[in-house]
Amino acid sequence: MIFLINKHTFFKSLSCLMFGLILFSHTLRAEDIVEVKSAEGVKAWLVEDHSNPIISIKFAFSGGSSVDPEGKEGLANFVAATIDEGSGDLDSQNFQGRLNDLSISLSFDAGREFFSGELVTLKRNHAEALRLLNQALTAPRFDQEPVERIRSQISLSLSRRIDDPSYKIQKMFRNLYYPTHVYGRPNDGTVESVAALTVTDLQSYLKDNIALDNLTVSVVGDVNPDELRPMLNRAFQGLRSKAKPFRITGAKPKVSGGVVIIKEVIPQSEVLLVQPGISRDDPDYYAAILVNQILGGGSFSSRLYQEIREKEGLAYSVGSYFSLLDQAPLLMASVATQNDRVSDSLRIMREQWRLMAEEGPTEQEFADAKTYLTGSFPLSFTSTGRVANILLAMQLNDLGINYLHNRNSYIEAVTLDDARRVAKELYNVEALTVIIAGDPVGVEEVEPIPN
Repeated sequence: MIFLINKHTFFKSLSCLMFGLILFSHTLRAEDIVEVKSAEGVKAWLVEDHSNPIISIKFAFSGGSSVDPEGKEGLANFVAATIDEGSGDLDSQNFQGRLNDLSISLSFDAGREFFSGELVTLKRNHAEALRLLNQALTAPRFDQEPVERIRSQISLSLSRRIDDPSYKIQKMFRNLYYPTHVYGRPNDGTVESVAALTVTDLQSYLKDNIALDNLTVSVVGDVNPDELRPMLNRAFQGLRSKAKPFRITGAKPKVSGGVVIIKEVIPQSEVLLVQPGISRDDPDYYAAILVNQILGGGSFSSRLYQEIREKEGLAYSVGSYFSLLDQAPLLMASVATQNDRVSDSLRIMREQWRLMAEEGPTEQEFADAKTYLTGSFPLSFTSTGRVANILLAMQLNDLGINYLHNRNSYIEAVTLDDARRVAKELYNVEALTVIIAGDPVGVEEVEPIPN
C-alpha cells in the first residue's frame, strides 16, 4: 500500500490529525466505490459518506523523485514543500491564512515514484478549497522568501540526519544495491543538491510532470457523483494534458550477501537485512504475504518476534517486510539491539530465514496467518482519510474496482503447498545483505559479492 504523508506547519499537522480522526460511518463494500468522470475527462473513485460534512480528496501524479534530473536530487521534494507557499494573487502568508481561516487542510508530498497531495475540507468551504488547490497546482508563486525559508528548513534537516545511524544504513544500502540507478539517489536530495536548485527548476518540474494523463484521484466524503464532476474540473482545470514521458528501467541489485559495518560509537546497533523480493503483480504475491506474516510481518506471533524478543529477550522490536518499488521489489528485515546482542540476533534471523526456505510454514501457522490477514482487513477502513488512501492505492496498483470484494478470496485461495513452494523460491539466506550501524560485538565484515 501507498501511504501519503506530509510536511511542515503546526496548523497543517493539527488539521490533518483532526480530519484524520473523522470516523468512517459504515463497513466499506466494493459496491460503494463509484468511478466518476468529469466533463473534462478527469476520473476519480468515489465513496460517499454523508455522516459528516467533510470531503477528502487524495491524488497522485506518477514520477516523484525518480524523475529528478541527475545533479538535482531533492527537486520533487522541494516542489512539494513550496508549491502551497503562495499562488496567484496570494503570497505565502495570505495563502496559508486563507487555508487556516476556513479550516482547509492542503498538503503535498514527493515519494520515490509519485508526487501526491491531499485536500480535506468542510463541504461548505469546498469551492474555495478547490480554488486554492487549483492555484497551487497551476500558478504557484515560488517567491524568494518562502523558497529560501523552506530551503533552509530542508538543508537543516539534511544536515542533522547525516549522523543518524538509520540514515547511514539507508544510504549505504542505496550505494551498494543501486549505485547508478535513480533508486540509488536520496529521495530528498543532499545539502549540496538542494542548495543548487532554482525557481526555474521548480517550475520545470511542474511543467514536465504535473498533467492530466498521469493523474489519479480518490474522493471520500459528503459528496455525490453529480456534485463531484464539476468539482473535479475546478480542482484540476488548467493542467497540461500530457506529462513529459519517462521510463524507469529495472533495478537489479549490484551485490548479494555480505556484511557491512558502519562503525558508530553507540550502545545499540541498528541492523538491516535485504534480498530481492517479489513484485505486487506476481501471481505468487499473496502466498508471499502469508509467508512473510508468519516469519516477521508485524504480528506478535511471528517467528522473528517470538524467537528474538519473547524467548531470548534480545531486542524490543524485530520484523520483516516487503518494499514494493515498481522496478525493485525487495524483501527486508530489521532489528535494533545492544551491541553485544547483535551476533545472536543475526544468527537467529538467519536460522529462521533458512528454516522458512527449507520447511515453509506449519499448517497451524498458515491457518493462523490466513485468519489474521482476512480478519484484520476491514479494520483498515476506520476513517475517511484511510479509505481515500486505500482507494488511491488500489488505482495506482491496478487492483481493479472490485478488489475490496476479491481481496480476501485471493488470500483464501493460497494453499499450504503454495506457501511452502513460494517460501522455498523466495527466501535465500545466502543472498541476504546485512548492513549494521553501530559497534557490534563478535560480528565480522564480509565483502558483498558483485552480481
